[in-house]
Amino acid sequence: MPKKLTPLDAATQAFRKSIDPYSMFTSQIDAQLAWLRHPQELMRAADEFAADIAALQGHAVRRSLGLPADEVYEPNPKDARFADPIWTESAPWDILKEWYLTMSSRLQKLSYEAPGMSEHERHRAAFWQRNYLNMLSPDNFFWLNPKAMDRYAKTQGESLRLGLKNFARDVEAKNIQMVEPDAFVVGKDLATTAGKVIFRNRLVELIHYAPTTDKVREMPILIVTPWINKFYILDLTEKKSLVKHLTDQGFSVFISSWKNPPKEMHDVRFDDYLTQGVCELVRVTTEFCKVPQLHLVGYCIGGTLAATYMAWANKRFGPDKVPVAHWTLFTSLTDFSEPGEINIFIDEACLEGLDTLMAKKGYLDGTEMAASFRLLRSNSLIWNYWVSSYLMGEKLPAFDVLFWNVDATRMPQAMHSYYLRQMYLHNNLIKPDALTIADESIDLGRIQQSLYAVTAQEDHIAPWEACYKVRQNIHPDAPVRFVRSTSGHILGIINPPVQPPKRSYWVAEPAYGEDAEHWLARADKKPGTWWDDWTTWLHQRTGELVSAYATTSRKYPALADAPGTYVLEK
Repeated sequence: MPKKLTPLDAATQAFRKSIDPYSMFTSQIDAQLAWLRHPQELMRAADEFAADIAALQGHAVRRSLGLPADEVYEPNPKDARFADPIWTESAPWDILKEWYLTMSSRLQKLSYEAPGMSEHERHRAAFWQRNYLNMLSPDNFFWLNPKAMDRYAKTQGESLRLGLKNFARDVEAKNIQMVEPDAFVVGKDLATTAGKVIFRNRLVELIHYAPTTDKVREMPILIVTPWINKFYILDLTEKKSLVKHLTDQGFSVFISSWKNPPKEMHDVRFDDYLTQGVCELVRVTTEFCKVPQLHLVGYCIGGTLAATYMAWANKRFGPDKVPVAHWTLFTSLTDFSEPGEINIFIDEACLEGLDTLMAKKGYLDGTEMAASFRLLRSNSLIWNYWVSSYLMGEKLPAFDVLFWNVDATRMPQAMHSYYLRQMYLHNNLIKPDALTIADESIDLGRIQQSLYAVTAQEDHIAPWEACYKVRQNIHPDAPVRFVRSTSGHILGIINPPVQPPKRSYWVAEPAYGEDAEHWLARADKKPGTWWDDWTTWLHQRTGELVSAYATTSRKYPALADAPGTYVLEK
């Protein structure tokens, strides 16, 4: 028998379903009610809160008298909000900082420890509370930000005038902007590697890049990019381009550029991305190069699609006839049981709210998805720009990665709803034959082809431990080389060789059944970029050197110059 709801619980559920599907407010109510239902735990928490107040009062008295005082709260070294020395050297600003950080930490602890709530409910309550607390940080307010006031005085008010101008700009854009929309031009400043679009259908363009060496490996490389962003993150600038690095290393490179779907494409399914997307790209690439197999690369959700395709192809063609000899994943989830902080948006109520939103337009707008990801790191991705643009009056930085990040794309309603439910909510991709896609049941355990998997240490979108689980999901005998790079979801991948090395990586072949921490403990840590290790691995597997393929052919003539037409759609 279902549990009978109290009138308050029933009202809360009705409010959440109709007004608050993402639990921005009801999660806070739930946490407070949880503490009220457990008076003993509440008294213990009250004692800890009182101890914080006493410590803060003692700290304030000592600082006010000019006496040394230990910090009540040890700040996170990565928290840039209070990095300026004035927050420590000046007694009034130090007292304000200590009260804010200590109270914020205590309130967060109360959310994480709320009794009688599930882990998912506690993390969701803490997430929204953290965003409220970040918004209330003293440095977000002019009269509580010593650097902003100092700049105002030094510029004789010019900084505030420019800040108001920046504020008006963002009000018109309906967004706290991170980069000027005209800071770069795609095809001129970014995505400049020479190539031709040789294939196009309603869903995707295929770009073949012009060779930069006389000889290339016989087996081409096909990169399946994520369709939640534009493809050119892998061809950002000449020095940062993974595509150009591969062509300079003697590989023939093809890449997907997905269409930015309008509302008329609301019924495009995940199946379509497999059949009209990766299946067609594999067919055209192998046919163009006149080879039976290629090397397949998938990035982020493109990697999830690549894994689905590999399972599908092994079922459809048999392991010996799959047109992919081996494959690579970049920061891609196949097991969604621990997807990181994005999980706070994944439950039935949230997805119902998202379905309602998408039904009105036929798609999920890229800016709405970007807003969700910015909330995951609101201090650095929201309030940092609030302070620099409005309080300090600074210009937006001309940063290529940020420009790419805000060059948003849309998600077709049918595909995105299926993807969120089947992958994130139900985690069906790892369940043998739980999904049927393009008329084939999907079992990752059928995948026997060699895999090179790259993850990122600080990735909050696809945590490396979650990505590591692909080792357990594919066939036990499939050879796997696994990498954990320093940095995050983007810069862990866009990681060109530089001197001296800026980053490092761990690499080793994980055994089937070996857990992630055990693998990490024995993996080799190497300075520099994993790009060198990967290209060595590729050279050993992609055939003999042959004369470089022409960029186009009679059957596949140039439809457009790279970067193509789909990437320019807004």
